[in-house]
Amino acid sequence: MKAIVCQAPQRLDLIDRPSPTARAGEVLIRIRRIGLCGTDYHIYAGRHPFLSYPRVMGHELAGEVEAVPAGSAFTTGQRVAINPYLSCGTCIACRVGKPNACVTISVLGVHQDGGMCELIAVPEGAVIDVAGLSLDHAAMIEFLAIGAHAVARGALTAGNRVLVVGAGPIGVAVGLFARLAGATVTLIDTRVARLDYARAKLGFDDTLPVNDNTGAALADRTGGEMFDAVFDATGVLAAMTQSLAYVAHGGSLVLVGVAPGNLVFSDPEFHKRETCVLASRNALTSDFANVIAAIRTGHIPIDALQTHSFPAEDMPTRLPQLIAEADHVLKAIAYF
Repeated sequence: MKAIVCQAPQRLDLIDRPSPTARAGEVLIRIRRIGLCGTDYHIYAGRHPFLSYPRVMGHELAGEVEAVPAGSAFTTGQRVAINPYLSCGTCIACRVGKPNACVTISVLGVHQDGGMCELIAVPEGAVIDVAGLSLDHAAMIEFLAIGAHAVARGALTAGNRVLVVGAGPIGVAVGLFARLAGATVTLIDTRVARLDYARAKLGFDDTLPVNDNTGAALADRTGGEMFDAVFDATGVLAAMTQSLAYVAHGGSLVLVGVAPGNLVFSDPEFHKRETCVLASRNALTSDFANVIAAIRTGHIPIDALQTHSFPAEDMPTRLPQLIAEADHVLKAIAYF
């Protein structure tokens, strides 16, 4: 089968490798769509903190069932998506219902080889029925689930003022589900083109470019009170640190992006707000279900999220191009 391997930072190779066979309890899936996100770009650039090379990337996956174990709930040819967060089921996090934070979690395309290949075998519990959804739509479920999970972590209520820092795919996903929760959403980003797209195509009418006057502008928008919840989706330590300044007294800061290194806050600023700081990692089965329901009911502008499409075989040349054109890329999807 064909597979795209990130051999080392800045090096992608299209290779042939043996096709996998499904073990007991696994479903063999023919991959048809692969969504690209910041994780993949960080892996290619050598900036991902949880990864070793070489690695087959790909965790935003949709395809068709190729083979199933006896007694499976799935059938050959069925259209499916994949939950890429493979958990142990027995650790402390799994026992308290947080398999997304499993002690020994293995994420497809990060900790183990993922779906940037023609065939992949995964545990049946990771396979998701996406009846009624297109393959392109199914490939966008995972990144939307990260946004839905972050919003759930923030425990928003209708009327909350929400600031999303970073208008890339994850930030947009957070904004969409915060809006569905009844919050008033403001998006900020260093890339004006991304904000323009979010406003014109996704219905975010309050956007603001990041510059030296951002804090003052946000204070002006909120009567000096700032935001009930701030979601940082940048994965950049400097931005994550700065986000504390945008939290209202009594508010919350939800860190959705991850970055290598130490995150340091001013203790007086942290304490005077009685800030609640939360990490949001991956997503739960319930988040995937919420996303699928929102797509089916038309509450997510799903078609506007996809900005690029290309053959998976072109990945070695297209991925660096997408990074170079990041201002104008929201969700790129490769196809086999």
